[in-house]
Amino acid sequence: MIRKILLSFILSLVFLAGFSQRVYTREEYIKTYRKLAISEMQRTGIPASIKLAQASLESGNGNSQLSLKSNNHFGIKCKNDWKGKRVYHDDDHRNECFRRYGSVEESFIDHSNFLMANPRYGELFTLDITDYKGWAHGLKKAGYATNPNYPALLIKIIEENKLYLYDQGIDPQQIARIATPKNGTDNGSTLINPYITRKVVHRNGLRSIVVKVGDSPQKIADEFGLKTWEVFRYNDLSENRRLRENEILYIEPKRNKAHKNNEVHIFEADDNMHYISQRYGIKLKKLYRLNRMGENEKPSNGDAIYLRKKKPRN
Repeated sequence: MIRKILLSFILSLVFLAGFSQRVYTREEYIKTYRKLAISEMQRTGIPASIKLAQASLESGNGNSQLSLKSNNHFGIKCKNDWKGKRVYHDDDHRNECFRRYGSVEESFIDHSNFLMANPRYGELFTLDITDYKGWAHGLKKAGYATNPNYPALLIKIIEENKLYLYDQGIDPQQIARIATPKNGTDNGSTLINPYITRKVVHRNGLRSIVVKVGDSPQKIADEFGLKTWEVFRYNDLSENRRLRENEILYIEPKRNKAHKNNEVHIFEADDNMHYISQRYGIKLKKLYRLNRMGENEKPSNGDAIYLRKKKPRN
């Protein structure tokens, strides 16, 4: 009798446990995996916004059975070339084969590798890294999902949660964005420097890099055939300024105005004028002039910073 009562009690606990599974919100999911998405963006050029939106949508914010059973957060099926572990799950058809990973990080990395290795997604990598709408529609066009509303669903997640800010490098640590090469430079040559030491990408049509641990002005100058003073001048830096990991650095002179797609920047508390000039590839002095500001003057939170045309007089 006691055994029956004990067994019944244990079964009840198991039953209740099935209903007490922790359900994660979208906000929690994004906060948990945003650094991983940014890291993959830096490695591969896939926008962090797209990465997070896809993962959130495909995994139900990490709550789906597929993601819980196999750490598969992107719904990637086995395919013929998959040599790793497998799990079977009902999707478009019953008992379909999906990739199984040892961790969520493996899933994020394999998703990037999957897109990069498949020629049908090649066109996506010619888009600007801030063009999340182009990526959303391009994924559907290339056959990533069968749902005709897939682009709209991704865009909705991105815009509701302001995920596009991660693509633009806006966060308190000013994590620099890595733009995807547009099939080479403006003249068709490769964007990788001759020493194959790091990715070189275009911002505002200019060659730029991201500072790594151990970088110094002298090291970068030697790497790209520049004078040390050019590294400082091209980036509006004083000669006693230390380089900061993950900041954007140009290896040619910046322009007098931003790209035509960037008319205005809304100033936020963590911004400063030098950061804005680096982000959009504009000379710092020219940026002050465009906005009728004195040098070292700081805008207020919410102010519009003009990037192409001169700020209208009040």
